[in-house]
Amino acid sequence: MTVTISRLYDNYSDAQRAVTSLEAAGVPHSDLSIVANNSDNWYSTDKKVDRDRDGVDDRAEGAATGAGVGAGLGGAAGLLAGLGLLAIPGLGPVVAAGWLASTALGAAAGGATGGVVGALTQAGVSDEEAPLYAEGVRRGGTLVSARVPDADRARYEAILNQSAVNLRDRSAAWQKGGWKNYDPSAQPYGAEEVRRERQLYGTGAR
Repeated sequence: MTVTISRLYDNYSDAQRAVTSLEAAGVPHSDLSIVANNSDNWYSTDKKVDRDRDGVDDRAEGAATGAGVGAGLGGAAGLLAGLGLLAIPGLGPVVAAGWLASTALGAAAGGATGGVVGALTQAGVSDEEAPLYAEGVRRGGTLVSARVPDADRARYEAILNQSAVNLRDRSAAWQKGGWKNYDPSAQPYGAEEVRRERQLYGTGAR
């Protein structure tokens, strides 16, 4: 039996390490996904993007292999070489790769709540947690999701837990600030709002 496990990260670099560690631990690229807020344009089509640090622009690698959002890449390129810019309803501009982003776009087209929320719940994430993950991305975070065998769940969750946000504590902080629930029709956070959010929780650049 396969289950979906997800974690939210304040920094893309922490999420990147989680993805790399999961790949090294044997999770296929096709079972991994990453969705990162891009309101501050940290990922730009005007400059080289080398997230796998092999000296080659990841987008060129993706194009060369026919890869893109939702595609599993073979060899050493990994999931991160398939990153692309998207606009997902309720989240605004994001940088994403993997199955969740593709499912979210399909869910949005089909009218499912918020795109990402519909994709997460469809994959088995609880109705309680899915909107929190979406809100976390909306506020500047990065979401990593993996489909893993249930028997290996604890091992893979231990990898994901490193540097991950405590979702319950974070949502409690949002609620103290007046937040009630995730609204896919709400205006996406802008660059300044994302900057303030990161300062609030002591996180810096991506």
